[in-house]
Amino acid sequence: MPEVLFAEPTPNENAMKFTLRGKAIESGSVTVKRGAETDNPTAKAVLALDGVASVFLLNDFVTVIKEQNASWSDLQEKVKEAISAV
Repeated sequence: MPEVLFAEPTPNENAMKFTLRGKAIESGSVTVKRGAETDNPTAKAVLALDGVASVFLLNDFVTVIKEQNASWSDLQEKVKEAISAV
């Protein structure tokens, strides 16, 4: 089960990078948009949250892109919980 070590903003105000203890994906990288099919449990868990538009997974981090009308103050802890529950 991955654990979120920390979250940090990116130059894109709608994106936040969540660095993990553990792997987000076994190999390569993947971007998944809301409504797209994926077998990745981390992507599924995060995309199930209201306000998340897409996720990018690579090695030990997940970058989450929020929808314009969502706020990080509402989403940040929910994203951490969703990742840790996988």
